[in-house]
Amino acid sequence: MPAKRPPIPLSRERIIEAALHIADGQGLRRLTMRRLGDALQVEAMAIYHHLPRGKDALMDALAEHVTAVHAEPGDSWQETARAWCRASRAALREHPGVLALALTKQPKGRAAAALREQTEQLAEAGLADAAEAVRALRAYVLGAVAVEVQQSGWADAPDESDEPWRPPSQGGGSPAADADFERGLDAMLAGLATR
Repeated sequence: MPAKRPPIPLSRERIIEAALHIADGQGLRRLTMRRLGDALQVEAMAIYHHLPRGKDALMDALAEHVTAVHAEPGDSWQETARAWCRASRAALREHPGVLALALTKQPKGRAAAALREQTEQLAEAGLADAAEAVRALRAYVLGAVAVEVQQSGWADAPDESDEPWRPPSQGGGSPAADADFERGLDAMLAGLATR
């Protein structure tokens, strides 16, 4: 008889990964602490050791996971802004199940730090009113991804599906969605340049 493998230790990262799998595959409303415990093969109460505020802390952690992106500064503020927007779109599209949290939760922790970093990079690159620009670009990305996910039919998938939604291609979305996103981003950057 083969030796029994020791259980993988429970960690915050494992909890978030399992929660993302459930939310992306079945929708956020199906993500319960009991279902999460079952997926992790632990009692639901064990999760509270890593997330003492329970479901509230889990929702905050999921929102932070998809909004705490990083991008290297470019040669101009436009290139830097474009890199941030593309990175944000990719992170949000990877986990459509928690898009609602990204839309409604106030940025905290690493997500708030990422927004400060983006603002500083744009200001250092010469963009006036960088904080206002970051808010506008963030709203654009969130809205664009929400429309893209809605048009994909992801929300209409049966609840029983255990397969997470994945973007149509590894490089991004469909060619039409990519073109729409870039066209809108060009318009946003052009508008910010005239302020």
